[in-house]
Amino acid sequence: MAREGWLQAPTSGDTKRFRRDPNSWSIDPWVWVDSGRPLADQPALLKTRQRLHHAAAKTLWRTLLQQGWRPVEPQWGEDVDP
Repeated sequence: MAREGWLQAPTSGDTKRFRRDPNSWSIDPWVWVDSGRPLADQPALLKTRQRLHHAAAKTLWRTLLQQGWRPVEPQWGEDVDP
């Protein structure tokens, strides 16, 4: 799994950010999944954060892709140009 990945629902704009938990990755890999929605000219509306085991995060990623979610560029945080 890449260090970070983003998926977005095409109709609602709901977005999920998947990122490695650096404190656990080398021993027992866990992933943080942030859910939110980017807003124009405002900080993103972050709704939830959950910590999933790597296998569960991969399953969620695949399920969302099957439901029509699409990979997107980062939508919030330090990787986004204002």
